[in-house]
Amino acid sequence: MQYEFSHLIPEYFSPDSRVWIYQSSRIFLISEALQIEDMLNDFLSRWNTHGTPVKGYANLLFGQFVVLMADETRAGVSGCSTDSSVHLIKKIEETFQVDMFNRQNLAFLVKEKIQAIPLAQINYAMENGFISADTIYFNNLVADKAALLSNWMIPVKKSWLAAKLQTKATAQ
Repeated sequence: MQYEFSHLIPEYFSPDSRVWIYQSSRIFLISEALQIEDMLNDFLSRWNTHGTPVKGYANLLFGQFVVLMADETRAGVSGCSTDSSVHLIKKIEETFQVDMFNRQNLAFLVKEKIQAIPLAQINYAMENGFISADTIYFNNLVADKAALLSNWMIPVKKSWLAAKLQTKATAQ
């Protein structure tokens, strides 16, 4: 599987565009991904902030991550418009029986596959060689387009996880 995604991100969006990443508890089937694409496109066509259309972007990346982006150079995203995006993600959860809000499940690229590891098991995974300081981590906490492009897929040792690990991550 190819894990390059920058060509999918709109170049004409400001680097400060707000980003939200929702990780599914599993990879979606192709038929589900097609339905999600329709749901995302429908949402974008109706996404407004105080009556003004949001300059938005939405995509399902790697079959498991819903990425929403709002370029606020024309109009800032309000609480109501953010709430509407959360309702979309909840609808995806209900429709496909997945968890999209569990921030305790962290995603890593292990042997060219996306693997989720619960935060509570990170030290165990490190100590037993399942992940290392150089393993690619999907940092779903990125907040804007610039960070998405530069800090979403990063080695564990360059992430916030490095400080949490009790063993090898900081030594390597």
